[in-house]
Amino acid sequence: MLEYLIAGGLMAAIGTLLAAILAFADKKLYVYEDPRIDQVESMLPSANCGACGQAGCRAFAEKVVKGEIAPGKCTVSTPDGIVAIANLLGVAAGAEEKRVARLACAGGDHVARNRARYSGLDTCRAAALISGGGKSCSWGCLGLADCERVCDFDAIHMDRHGLPVVSEVKCTACGDCVEVCPKSLFSIHVVSHRLWVACKNLANGEEAEASCEVACTACGRCAADAPAGLIQIVNNLAVVDYSRNKLASDIPIQRCPTGAIVWIDPEKGLVKGIEAKKITRKSPLPVEPADLPVSPLR
Repeated sequence: MLEYLIAGGLMAAIGTLLAAILAFADKKLYVYEDPRIDQVESMLPSANCGACGQAGCRAFAEKVVKGEIAPGKCTVSTPDGIVAIANLLGVAAGAEEKRVARLACAGGDHVARNRARYSGLDTCRAAALISGGGKSCSWGCLGLADCERVCDFDAIHMDRHGLPVVSEVKCTACGDCVEVCPKSLFSIHVVSHRLWVACKNLANGEEAEASCEVACTACGRCAADAPAGLIQIVNNLAVVDYSRNKLASDIPIQRCPTGAIVWIDPEKGLVKGIEAKKITRKSPLPVEPADLPVSPLR
């Protein structure tokens, strides 16, 4: 009986000691967390998109409460939501221009030629590994919708010609489409970058246009019509210097013969110049020069 009493007392003593140690550690190791972090996080859109430069909404809330970031840095929140956070914290709302993904290709299947027919896994990445996917323009969009599938915000859909279309309203600039595209056709830009070269073909003019009817031919008309320094021809491709974006307008697009350089209107979408060739074809171009399949990746 004595042995049981001793064992019970020992266990009670050990339990008491461990409880005391845990209580002491809890006080010593306690890290205070501002309760406003939870409040701010609950007021955010919970997109966790990373467009603000943080790992997610929680990390953003922590930075905002500490005063390291203005609430307006979240470009996914509504204006009212940003003001509400600013009022809660008693800080200036700040402002950040919305960023979106832009696609540097307009070569849908009705204007861009294919030198072979791809047959294999239905992804751009798989197709790119097999002879580039069969498209004559080795820089062009393969149209197998990897970007659409990876977008968690329903901001990308494929049009009737197999080209991704980005919704400025829904896009959060998370960058997933940038990472998944094997042709590196997507990049993240502020929405005010509306003068846009929808092409990445670096071939010379005749070769580029032979592959795609809307390719940049490096004719230089856009550079000649634009304010000095806004557009340059680099490696057979027009390049816009966005550090001079305040000089941008739709004037440089007007004489582009293929419509490769466009103005992105927030309501109308891609707007081409008055001298751009009119594309009336709706059906896909045939495979040229021979209807030969590309070896499938299985």
